[in-house]
Amino acid sequence: MANFAMVIDLHKCVGCGACSIACKNENNVQEGFFWSSYQHKTTGTFPNVKYEYIPTLCNHCENAPCVKACPVGAMYKDENGITMHDAKKCIGCKTCMLADPYGVISYNKAHPHKLWKDNSSAIKDVTSSGTETSKKAGVPIPYYNPEREKTYAGIRPEGVVEKCTFCDHRVKEGELPYCAASCPAKARIFGDLEDPKSEVNTLLNKHKNFQLKPELGAKPKVFYIRQY
Repeated sequence: MANFAMVIDLHKCVGCGACSIACKNENNVQEGFFWSSYQHKTTGTFPNVKYEYIPTLCNHCENAPCVKACPVGAMYKDENGITMHDAKKCIGCKTCMLADPYGVISYNKAHPHKLWKDNSSAIKDVTSSGTETSKKAGVPIPYYNPEREKTYAGIRPEGVVEKCTFCDHRVKEGELPYCAASCPAKARIFGDLEDPKSEVNTLLNKHKNFQLKPELGAKPKVFYIRQY
């Protein structure tokens, strides 16, 4: 079977945030949650200043702490090495969040997407409210993507966690995760670590690379190359 991983080329990444927007649209991620996010910091004193921007997502670790910690098996590894979550099994105990060293798991404390439950329109008798738009479109929220339902709850319910799944529903169809497909700079490269000829292996062999918090022993499968 495949063992999927992602390489992020920091020389190509321009920090535009397209990955985060694409992820929200593809996975029906609610406001305030980010399956695809970033870290940034500025160091130094003017004029010798350095700015660092590092895109982040679930690392789909080989030795995933969240999977080990989950008491009901809701967090699990699929046959292709992707760290998955079963919303039907999840009891919302948040043990996985406590075990997660990367802060990439979110918890639905209340019913998600409350923004679209508002019945008021921006301009009375001119624009539709979120509720009206959803009803006319026949979907739970105006920008709903039904493709997400193929392998995971289209909208995760109240009382469970959620996180990046490498867009497993797309990967199963031979497509790239949507963050990689949508990156205008082609800074995200997705592929199989088991294939010696894959682009991810080619890049990892060519460039010095690093992972986030490797000292924890989780063996993350998101790699960064060409630090600036």
